[in-house]
Amino acid sequence: MRVRNTALAFATVVLIAPTTARAQQKARFSSLQDALRASAILAGRPGPRDVNWIDGGARFSYTEYDQRTQNEVIRGYDPATGRDTLLFSAEGLTFPGGNEPFSYESFQWAHDSRHLVFQTHFKQIYRRSGTSDYYVYSLADHSLQLAASGARTAELSPDGAMLGYERDGDLFVEDLARHEEKRLTHDATEHVFNGHFDWVYEEEFGMAQAWNWSPDSRYIAYWQVDESAEPVVQLTDYSGRHPDWDSIRIPQPGDSNPTVRIGVVDVRSGAQRWLETGETGDFYIPRIYWTSRPDTLAVMTLNRPQNEMKLFFFDVRTGGRRLVMTQRSDTWIDVYDFYAGIQDMISFPEGLHEFFWISDRDGWQHIYRYDYSGKLINQVTHGAWSVTRIEGIDPKRQLIYYSSTAVSPLQRQLYVVRFDGTKTRRITQVAGTHHIDMSPDTRYYIDRWSSVHQPTQVELWTTAGTGRKLRTLEDNAATTQWLATHAYSPAEPFGFTTSDGVHIDASMIKPIPFDSTRKYPVVFAIYGGPGSQQVYDQFSSNGWAQWLAQEGYIVIGVNNRGTNNYGSAFMKVVYKQLGKWESHDFAETAKYLATLPYVDAHRIAIMGTSYGGYSTLYTMEMYPDLFTVGIANSAVGDWRLYDTIYTERYMGLLGDNASGYAQSSAIENAGKITGHLLVIHSMMDDNVHPQNTMQFLTALTNAGRDAEVRIYPPGRHGAAYNGQSYMLIQQVSDQFLARYLKGEHASRTEAGR
Repeated sequence: MRVRNTALAFATVVLIAPTTARAQQKARFSSLQDALRASAILAGRPGPRDVNWIDGGARFSYTEYDQRTQNEVIRGYDPATGRDTLLFSAEGLTFPGGNEPFSYESFQWAHDSRHLVFQTHFKQIYRRSGTSDYYVYSLADHSLQLAASGARTAELSPDGAMLGYERDGDLFVEDLARHEEKRLTHDATEHVFNGHFDWVYEEEFGMAQAWNWSPDSRYIAYWQVDESAEPVVQLTDYSGRHPDWDSIRIPQPGDSNPTVRIGVVDVRSGAQRWLETGETGDFYIPRIYWTSRPDTLAVMTLNRPQNEMKLFFFDVRTGGRRLVMTQRSDTWIDVYDFYAGIQDMISFPEGLHEFFWISDRDGWQHIYRYDYSGKLINQVTHGAWSVTRIEGIDPKRQLIYYSSTAVSPLQRQLYVVRFDGTKTRRITQVAGTHHIDMSPDTRYYIDRWSSVHQPTQVELWTTAGTGRKLRTLEDNAATTQWLATHAYSPAEPFGFTTSDGVHIDASMIKPIPFDSTRKYPVVFAIYGGPGSQQVYDQFSSNGWAQWLAQEGYIVIGVNNRGTNNYGSAFMKVVYKQLGKWESHDFAETAKYLATLPYVDAHRIAIMGTSYGGYSTLYTMEMYPDLFTVGIANSAVGDWRLYDTIYTERYMGLLGDNASGYAQSSAIENAGKITGHLLVIHSMMDDNVHPQNTMQFLTALTNAGRDAEVRIYPPGRHGAAYNGQSYMLIQQVSDQFLARYLKGEHASRTEAGR
């Protein structure tokens, strides 16, 4: 239910708007396509791309397009000296044994920073996974060797001597010096596999690689997954005379889940051991971690409702286990944060027999410090604000660098605090949203930041002393120059209090030009899913939103209840009743807007993709008098049709909350829609199966209601599958809004009120 589609993620805060007179003199978009192209101009240059900290944090590598060779190269930068060097170029390099020019999809650095592992010939399977060939390149002698073919994942051992990889459900290692392959597991079948996940684990726990090297390169710990009890989902794009069907095992609420267990194999001897948690019934193992204690693996379990987490420490030599920590919640426990880019809520710093956990146990996300016995040493951070990420940990100086919302939920600022919670200091000072990429030794960081007044800036800083900026890596002067000559409308932040006494933050992009004596139609462009956030204090780059503003719409974004960083009570009020509070807050926002003299309360549309599509349907059903027009792309129609891990986390088990599932169903409430609705979906959407839209359309028809429908067969989640299909979806949406918010249909609707 998480989407990276920039078409739905309407940005929130941008440059101060020029006066109406000046805006009228500036260039306007000549077409929708022109507006969408402007997104890249407004986003600007991102600074160094594909940053990897190497040499323990003494340097970072980045990729750059070489105009001369028309190839991407990898360069290295030393923050201490400013020296920039070429590390890798594919110029003149061919695949071993042939004349085909070498090319790659992605790469990773070895722990020794002397080797690169290139992923080539990628063939996608799920969102994060696919099969590839892997080549190892030595910076010392410029040699390139094929180390694994047809593998799903691969990674060099920490000592750089071996490449581990998973292929066809079993694990292997390649001795790079001897060019010898060794098979580590031998028991894979079609539906039982080692080292990779099934669909639901990969999608909802956010990982593709289901195995980890031990720090000493001696062991590989891995998941074994049995998906055989899961039901089969079939998808096709209907191409050809006799369409092929993709079969994927995806469980829905109440279905049988995959079963998993953790194995550890000694890479040299081949000896294998299973680590038994002692948990029974339905449970998950969402994470494993090698600790700083030799031969000790931490294994995390979650019960199926995901409101009880346990952390075990295992001695991988004997299989002996020890329960270190148990945490329970009245709602759910997060083990990672997709939206904040946090892969792990627990950190095990190297060389330290302590670990840190980001938890909302006191009502706000804060850092907690534990020893290896599981004893809580202290709560590190406190306050009515959230820690959003741990950016770096310095065990020697006992410092934690973290990003938080202490200034405002709309901002992200970098702070440092001692392990014992003392001497907290704010590091970033400029208002806005700062995205931090810190070196593993915490000496340096790259700060990508922007604000309502400032396009993205990319800066290199040192943490030495009180900190200082070493260099501006990108100032995006070209974006500033573009803004000086083109009409642009900011996403003005605003807030209000709902009728039940809750503060809501939202944003508004006004029409270009704007006349406060006129009344304008409104478009809510929303997402709203649990744990997400839409409105930030950051520069906006959404050309689609700017097009709507130029076409005379007010564009609205909302941080509704259910979204993160306003405290647990605000986010988790949606537990077991998805749709209720999200739609309530959208309706409250519409009612607030109706009090403004320039808002036409009779012409309000709502649109979104994925969870935003669900929110669109449900809000139109619950508040048909407020929202008369809607566009729902890739929408969940009923939570009983979505997957187990995501849905049961927020809705509970089906048998325990049958009434909640029924009440939250857009399909069961379809007959309440009275407005104009456009429904968009693809037939290859493995995230929100087209079954959702098909059942919704049947329910709508049975209730005597109608909708416009656009199906894009080859597309996956979000429907678009190439540039033409994306453009067509935007054009169809634009025309639909114009027809029912500004055209003859809108006039008839308003006259009938």
